[in-house]
Amino acid sequence: MGRTTLETGNSKLGSPGRPAKKQIKDFTDLNTWSLARNLRKTVYGFTKRFPADERHVLVAQFRRAAISVTANLAEGFGRYSYRENVQFCRHARGSLHELRDHLTTALDAGYLPQGEWKQVDDLAQRVAKLLNGYIRSTQNLQKRKDS
Repeated sequence: MGRTTLETGNSKLGSPGRPAKKQIKDFTDLNTWSLARNLRKTVYGFTKRFPADERHVLVAQFRRAAISVTANLAEGFGRYSYRENVQFCRHARGSLHELRDHLTTALDAGYLPQGEWKQVDDLAQRVAKLLNGYIRSTQNLQKRKDS
């Protein structure tokens, strides 16, 4: 998969010295959240094909992790301080890595073919890169505010 328009856009807050290209009014305007949403939809799609005996085990864990990524980004956005926002972003990042581990479990169990596993894992890694950039941007704003 190539880079999407979500990945080539700005972060929530723009870069130091450069204003954001669009005004962010809601967490749904965040490129990071939008790409994570695509990942969540993808997870819901392929887990529908898993065996019934995994419904309350691996499927539930996959979906919880995918939901946690977008939910923590949304909750962090709604917080009043940069530090709190970053903390929720770190929770999202942890859930993202949990999701990647579940991907490996699904591959090893034969529920996902190698090619599909690679596509989804690549998407998860792109979400991680955007999320790390968003965290850095938010931390830089906090530093500027503190100085």
